[in-house]
Amino acid sequence: MLEAHPLPAIRPAAVAGSFYPAAAVELERQIAGFLGSAGTAATEPVPKALIVPHAGYIYSGPIAAAAYARLAPARGRITRVVVLGPSHFVGFRGLAAGSAEAWQTPLGTVPIDRSLVGRLIEAKLVGMLDDAHAREHSLEVQIPFLQAVLGEFSLVPIVAGNAAPEAVSALLDAVWGGPETLIVISTDLSHYLDYRTCQETDRRTADAIERLDADALGPDTACGRVPVRGLLVAAKHRGMSIARRDLRNSGDTAGPRNRVVGYGSWALFEPAGRQPAEDLAGVEAALGSVGRTLIELACASIANGLTAGRPKPVTVTPDLPAILAAPGAVFVTLHRGSQLRGCVGSPLAQRPLIADVADNAFKAAFKDPRFPPLRREELTDLDLSIAVLTPPVLMRFDDEIDLLRQLRPGRDGLIIEDGSRRALFLPAMWRQLPEKRQFLSQLKHKAGLDVDHWSPALKTARFQSVEIRQEPPNVLQILVALAANSPSPASREREGPSP
Repeated sequence: MLEAHPLPAIRPAAVAGSFYPAAAVELERQIAGFLGSAGTAATEPVPKALIVPHAGYIYSGPIAAAAYARLAPARGRITRVVVLGPSHFVGFRGLAAGSAEAWQTPLGTVPIDRSLVGRLIEAKLVGMLDDAHAREHSLEVQIPFLQAVLGEFSLVPIVAGNAAPEAVSALLDAVWGGPETLIVISTDLSHYLDYRTCQETDRRTADAIERLDADALGPDTACGRVPVRGLLVAAKHRGMSIARRDLRNSGDTAGPRNRVVGYGSWALFEPAGRQPAEDLAGVEAALGSVGRTLIELACASIANGLTAGRPKPVTVTPDLPAILAAPGAVFVTLHRGSQLRGCVGSPLAQRPLIADVADNAFKAAFKDPRFPPLRREELTDLDLSIAVLTPPVLMRFDDEIDLLRQLRPGRDGLIIEDGSRRALFLPAMWRQLPEKRQFLSQLKHKAGLDVDHWSPALKTARFQSVEIRQEPPNVLQILVALAANSPSPASREREGPSP
């Protein structure tokens, strides 16, 4: 995607004064009225995701508020919101981020999580298309509601063009995070039908959404059909539940009944008692029967690199175990003796687990910039391990002492970020750095920061991992056998990977 007209550093409100009031006092009063009428549900868990409408507030505001009111208990806990909405003005394929550093509304400025957006672009889960963001109301109208309910948070705004549900689901898997992250999908329902026909059409659409049936949503059911279908795929895969909050149309709120637009709002919940970043036992159980398969796949990918200069191709087939086909985040580590020989991976689950293992095994052997490409003669004492990561969860802390107090040696992997400086330690690093302060200091050093560095802008996220190891000679036997059985012409060796 090409960026024709770059956004300013702060994207100004495009529909203030038309879709919602331009005066902050009036806007606050209107949203407060909607939320007050919606009420709250103190005994209900906080939703992980919402589906909400995006028309002018006088038409769809009450329906959106019925969902947003459920976020009140999470004020201060939800610190990042990912909003996906359809493109109304620019046609394109895929999913588009923008270049702005912040978005402005009459209620203030919301910062963009540029670090996460950058990683999504690097992973090719989204492209960059500022023209799709400049006038798009489907995202903008959600921001004042979020500001009113959540207070301070960072934003990840994504406009959806023509994209498959699987592409949207893969993006959602990459940004899912823990309780600090909320997913908002923006959509209206049927357009410009008479009142009764709209009611019947939207009722069928609502039933499909509540069955998590992405395939049942046709082109005329919802303008945000693309992101809605992606969320439904992700929700079904994760075993989520869904609850309708409201289902009405413009004829019920502020418009005539001869030509109406339909609106619905829903809240989606993760399975009770499960927090993704803490579900280590579930990951371990799921990986229990496929550990050997992943080790052999990693070895085969390295062997393919030695002979063909590329990772081993993998294919997701219907008979593949679910854990291998599901998105996974993996680090593959190589050692020779006690010395590190390569370590490559990503904390974001952005592709099937088998694809992540195959690619990162190849990169650990041949593309880690700290080492030259692996040679055949080095196979004789190579050790390989695979760490399968749980989703990272942002940490909240008052100062470095509070951060250190929260760290769990031997259990937590840690990501730190300050401006453009970023680094990660796997939980396995506690074996070398068992003391908390030393662990954090060395991670700062890895990020290019002073070991005594402290800044209010410092962000951290922790995760856990399941480590899969097959100690020598098993790995050696696999690798040597694979490499020995593959031809290695001199021409192929010359075309092999370079640093």
